[in-house]
Formats: sequence, C-alpha cells, structure tokens
Amino acid sequence: AALLVLAAPASVFGAARVADPLSFFAGQTESVSTVKVMLKKPFKSRSIGRGKLLPDRSLDLVQRVEDEGMPPHERRWKIRQIGPGRFTGTMSEAVSPVTIDETPKGYRFRFKMKDNLSVEQVLTPIAGGTAARNVITVRKFGLAVARSEGTIRKVD
Repeated sequence: AALLVLAAPASVFGAARVADPLSFFAGQTESVSTVKVMLKKPFKSRSIGRGKLLPDRSLDLVQRVEDEGMPPHERRWKIRQIGPGRFTGTMSEAVSPVTIDETPKGYRFRFKMKDNLSVEQVLTPIAGGTAARNVITVRKFGLAVARSEGTIRKVD
C-alpha cells in the first residue's frame, strides 16, 4: 500500500499551459492524500519533494514519503520531455517506464509496478496555479484495487 501514493513530477498549473511544466517541481512540493486499498481501512499519506531541473531540462525529484502507520521511505523520479505535451522517465517504485501525456484538463501518468499493478494518475490544476488535484487509480488484472485522492502544492 505504501507504493500507491505518488506525487508525480509534472504540472498543469494556471489557466494557460505552461511552457515548461516540469519547473513546478523545482524546489519543494508537498503532497497530501487519502489512500483506499480494497478491503483495508483508508489511510493518510504525505510526501515532501525536493526537485531540481538539470542542465538538459530534465527533472530530478526526490520525495520523502510518509504513509500513516508505516516507516517513511524515499521515492526518486527522473523525467524528461520527449515532445509537445509528452514526457517519459523513471520512478524508483515502477517496473516500467513512466509515460506522461497532456490531456485537455491536465496530465495523465501511466506505469506498472510489481505484482502486476498498473497505475493511472491524473493531475488537474487548482488554486490559481499553486496546486493540483491528484487522483490515482491502481488496477490489477483490470480491476481497480486502490484509489488515492489528494493535492500537490508548491511550497517554495
């Protein structure tokens, strides 16, 4: 369950699309959400991210993840743009590449995790460009087995 809450490195903040959406995660961000795993009690999750844009304009993001009732752990993202509205990269808990596509309302992330879990995450802008709604659905063999809803906000 600790693997199910993901604060993803892309942004769609503001009414107009930003030229460099990865820049939102440069500096510090915070994600707060509620996770519901099938047949288990919901729990709170929080992550603090520290991101850096590298000279090649890719994003290096390290998060400290604090899931209620579990020891904190670290999650690492490396994301780069591959075309207009398209990104790819890696995440330490994913077993496949992370693909990110711009949608009319935000960005959609897709990747696989161990135990045949497939993850779809949707970020939608809120709060005048300083935050996004974060909704994650985790499926196993096509059946939704977990869901997370929360927000990601820029701290600095």
